[in-house]
Amino acid sequence: MNEGDVVHGHKDNNNGKGNLKPSKCAGECRRRCSKTHHKKPCLFFCNKCCAKCLCVPPGTYGNKETCPCYSNWKTKKGGPKCP
Repeated sequence: MNEGDVVHGHKDNNNGKGNLKPSKCAGECRRRCSKTHHKKPCLFFCNKCCAKCLCVPPGTYGNKETCPCYSNWKTKKGGPKCP
C-alpha cells in the first residue's frame, strides 16, 4: 500500500472483519458498484456483505484480499458471494 491509499474499513480483527461503520456501507457499495452494468444485484450483495463483514474492498473490482471476510464468503455453489 502506498502513502495516500484509501482504506475502506480494512483493519482486520481476529475474525477477518473490518472496522467500517454500518452507516458507511451504502456509500462504499455505491463506489464499489459504480462501474458495473449490473448495479442492482451488485448493490444488493455488496450491502449484504458489508453488513456482515464491515468492510468493502477498495476500487471497483478485485482487491478482495484486503477484506478476508468479504473475500471468503461463498455461494452454495462455491462462487464468490460478494462483488
